[in-house]
Order: sequence, then structure tokens, then C-alpha cells
Amino acid sequence: MNTKRITFPNAQGERIAARLELPEDEQPLAYALFAHCFTCSKDLKAVVNISRALSSKRIAVLRFDFTGLGESEGDFSATTFSSEVSDLVAAARFLEREYVSPRLLIGHSLGGAAVLAAAADIPSTTAVVTIAAPFDPANVRRLLGVTMEQIEQSGQATVSISGREFTIRKSLLDDLESQQPAETLRRLKAALLVMHSPRDQVVGIENAADIYRAAPHPKSFISLDSADHLLSDTRDSRYAGEIIATWAGRYLELPDTSAPSRTPPEVIDNRVTARTTADGFRTELFADGFPLVADEPVEYGGGNEGPSPYEYLLAALGACTGMTLRLYARNKGWPLEDVVVRLSHQKIHAEDCRDCDEKERQIDRIERELEFHGELNDAQRQRLLEIAGRCPVHRTLTGEVRIETTSRQK
Repeated sequence: MNTKRITFPNAQGERIAARLELPEDEQPLAYALFAHCFTCSKDLKAVVNISRALSSKRIAVLRFDFTGLGESEGDFSATTFSSEVSDLVAAARFLEREYVSPRLLIGHSLGGAAVLAAAADIPSTTAVVTIAAPFDPANVRRLLGVTMEQIEQSGQATVSISGREFTIRKSLLDDLESQQPAETLRRLKAALLVMHSPRDQVVGIENAADIYRAAPHPKSFISLDSADHLLSDTRDSRYAGEIIATWAGRYLELPDTSAPSRTPPEVIDNRVTARTTADGFRTELFADGFPLVADEPVEYGGGNEGPSPYEYLLAALGACTGMTLRLYARNKGWPLEDVVVRLSHQKIHAEDCRDCDEKERQIDRIERELEFHGELNDAQRQRLLEIAGRCPVHRTLTGEVRIETTSRQK
């Protein structure tokens, strides 16, 4: 995927740090905003995974740090729930000025409550997603524990959340208490998807039920099953991203996101981009406008989330063989209906290859079996076997290939 570093001003003129996740060709079908959880950041693994899952489906996502968090300027202790809503509106206006107004809002935990509140001030919104969100923003108060009394008495207190210390002021608590979540949901004009795990130990599943009951239709609920509050397991966040992309396609009125629009033929550059993430060997591929995933089997340290590189190689040969044979038969007017190509790959010792010059090394051997459907005679079948060796990918694999490698710092 294509990640851009971005900053934009909040209502006070402070710089908000953001990342814009775009499809590799920078031609998204829609834009989304992502609001992270309380005291988290735009770089939380779940936020990144969900954003990239969406961008692979051609939905660009702007994820940003709220004021005073992560790389953003400002004093976090001075922020309130209302200021977070204001940051979301500022992000939407930035997208409207520089790109396209966001139509999808996604919020995790307290960020979920924030996107529900912000939707009324972002007219372009047609769909909203909450993930592990509290029904009432004031529920955040209970996470502060015994510090509540100190905040009430002295006006502020230092609290420890997930091993980090933050200064919380009474103004934040008062603002949280002033929210009217039922009224906010009643006025929601966008489609709503509520995602929550029944095992969430931070924000209970009953919050999802309250949100769902209070919201008007259209609305949907998806259980995240065994996921924890932060979606720490990569599989959970990727699953959430895939579901959101599929669900949003209906309400954003997008073309089929599983088959994205192609770049016009005259500008296709035949480029394939591969991004291997820090988690195992999972690699996101972007091939001429189509998102794909490669991985290795579990026994080789991968997650088995997609074909291996060699399986893609065999797939390329198989597809090219079938296309070449269909084209040849069509030009000849032969009654070839279907072609089935079965392939396998293995390493063999050169001594097992009678045509090899070097006898003390291993070589790659690909076995290809062809199955022809149609009323073909023996001569036609034999000729098709010969033509299979002329497909472009076959010639590339058996010819001289030079790979030139350069590096680019980003």
C-alpha cells in the first residue's frame, strides 16, 4: 500500500500528525477517517491493519493522532471529548480541501463515540463504524479508578493507562458527562455498523447492544468473537478491516470492491508492488489495480494467509498456458472448450536431469499436465501440447532473465 505522511491544523492551529493510506496507484474510490482509542495513537497495530485492509479495497483512510498524543502538537491534559470531535471535523475539512470529503467514519473505543458525535458535523458522511465503543462516553470515568476523587478535589490528576502516565483534568470528565449518546444516535443520518467482542474486558458487550438499540436503521452488528479490546491479535484486526470494506461498499455506492476498477489501458505500467509487513511473511500485493496476498505455510513460519511465491509463479504459468492455448484454438477454429492446467514444482539434483551440464547442483523442475475439453482429434491435441511451450511466461522462465535491483529510502 501507499502511505503518505501528512499534517493538518486543528481548530487552535496546532499541527495534527496523520498518515493517509492509499491504494498503490493513488486512485481510491472513497475516503475514510479513523479515530483511535483513548490515549492510543494512529500507529496502533489494529488501526494500521484495518486502514491497510481498507486501502487494499480502494478506500483511502486518514488515521491521525488526536491533539497532544503521538506526533501531534498540543497539550493532552487540555483536551476534552468535544476537542476530539473537533479534531475529526478538522481532519474531514482537510480531506475536503486537499482530496475528497470523507464518506466513511471509523472509531475504535472512545474514538467510536467520537465519530458518532462528529457525523452530524461532517455532511459527507454516509456510513459509520464503531469498534469496541462505549455507548456513553462518560463510561471512561470508571477506567480512572480511585483517581476520580483526586480529580474532583484538585481539578486534575496523573493517571497510569497501559503503562503510560497522563494528566487528566476535570474539564474532560465534565465534558464526558455532558454528552447525550441516545440523542446523538437518534439523529444519526448515516448507516451504522457496530463491531464488538463478547470477551471485551474493558468495554463490555452490553455497550454494543445499547448503541444498536438507540440507532435508527440501516444498522448492522458483527461480533468480533474472541478478540480483546485492542484487537491485539493481527488476525482480528485484519478480519475487521475486510468486513468493514465489504459492508461499506453498499453504503458508499462503490463498484464491487473485490474487483476494483482497472486503470485505463493506455496508462497501465505493468507494475506489481509487494509490501511485506513486520508480522511473519504476509505480503500485500498490488498488481495492476488488483489487491492480492502472499504468505508462507505455518510450518515455514508464515500464517498461511495466501499462496506462496512459488504458487504464484505456477499460477502465472498456468494462466498464461491456458490463455495461449485458447487464443491459438480460437484462431484455428478448433472446438476447444476448456483447458485445465495442473502444475507442481520441486527441486531436483542436476544428476537427475540428463540435459543439464552441471551435475552437482539442484535445479527447479515444473511438471505441467494439460487437460483438453472439446471434440479435438489426436493431431490437434498434439499441436496444442507443442504450443503450450510457446506461452510468454514459459519462454520467460526458460530463457535468460536479468533482474536489476535498486533501493529507495522512504
